[in-house]
Amino acid sequence: MRLAELSERSGVSTATIKYYLREGLLAPGRQINATTAEYDEEHLRRLRLVRAMIQVGRVPVATVREVLRHVDDDSLGRTIRLGAALWALPQVPEPDAEDEYVRAAHGETEQLLGALGWSNAQALVTISPAHRSLVVAVAALRRLGYDWSPELLMSYARLMHQAAVLDLDFMETHPSEAEKVEIAVLGAVLVEPMLQALHRLAQEEESARRYGFE
Repeated sequence: MRLAELSERSGVSTATIKYYLREGLLAPGRQINATTAEYDEEHLRRLRLVRAMIQVGRVPVATVREVLRHVDDDSLGRTIRLGAALWALPQVPEPDAEDEYVRAAHGETEQLLGALGWSNAQALVTISPAHRSLVVAVAALRRLGYDWSPELLMSYARLMHQAAVLDLDFMETHPSEAEKVEIAVLGAVLVEPMLQALHRLAQEEESARRYGFE
């Protein structure tokens, strides 16, 4: 397809597509002559991913470029490739290691991972942004005096494991390695907000069932 058709099918303007091409977010099309290139379904799929990350996920262009670099790195095994792509997304800053609540949260999360039998997650605690986010959240709850018990946290973790199984089962329905990693990235950018919305809707529903609307 030519640039105009790519624009029409994707809903992205030709000017924006040209910008993405200049920024290296899309691979160049197959050159037909000095002024015309041809694009295929791979370009359309990648364009939709880029657009979702930038427009919906509000991910900066430089970060999108870094994420896509890992998506396309077929020298990596699937787990490392997935991790590298997801870790390139915006993350929470490193917490203060001297903070007593942060130290306690580190110990608590390590105990949680051990109790769950998540040995692979335990191996990544020093580098995983997800683990850092968990520590920051647990430390904040403790600092604010909320009695969020380890048992309750474990119940939530088990629910999240069920969600992770669904995530990877869906990811594995896509044929290529690049598509699988793209689906994981879209999950972080789009599905996580969807799950958060479902969680809040479920809270509203349960609140209404228990307490009515008075």
